[in-house]
Formats: sequence, structure tokens, C-alpha cells
Amino acid sequence: MEDNKSANPNQINIELGEDIAEGVYSNLAIITHSHSEFVLDFVRIMPNVPKAKVKARIVVTPEHAKRLAQALADNVRRYEAQFGPINSPEQPPTPPMSFMPPVAQA
Repeated sequence: MEDNKSANPNQINIELGEDIAEGVYSNLAIITHSHSEFVLDFVRIMPNVPKAKVKARIVVTPEHAKRLAQALADNVRRYEAQFGPINSPEQPPTPPMSFMPPVAQA
């Protein structure tokens, strides 16, 4: 029998732990950047709660941020081709001033 690792040297084995597998709900993403990185903060804002928390922070290189944006756009196109257009308001709601991101610095 042939070993799967030698069959495709570009294949990556990705493990998804139980603590990550259930995911984290976010209804606001705040994106900031510096010369060398993009910071994506995923926040959950709840109605009638004056404070919100960052639930996850992902830091990526500019090159990876661009690939991520392209992959997300491609997946949205495929989703809409299968399920129909995603309804979204003309302008996304502006978060309260207390939720505005700090200026990114390196």
C-alpha cells in the first residue's frame, strides 16, 4: 500500500480541535492594518448591552489578507449562485463610537 503522505507532497493535514470546531458567533468585524499586517477583530454586539467584546482576533500578512478577500468574494459568488442574492443594506450600520478601532501601529 502506498503512503498517502508521499502521494501528494503539497497536501496539508489540518486538525480541528473540539474547542475550535463549534466556532464563535460574530456580528461585527473590525479591520485595521499597519505596513506589515492586517488585524481582523471579530466582535459580538448584543442588543441593549452597552459593552461588546472581541471574541476572536486574527493577524495576517497583507498578502494573505488579499488572498482571504479573494477567497471570501469567490465563496459569496458561489453561495449566491446556489441560494440566491444575499440581501444587505446599502450602508452597513455604524457601530457606536465606543466600538471604533484604535489606529494600528507597528
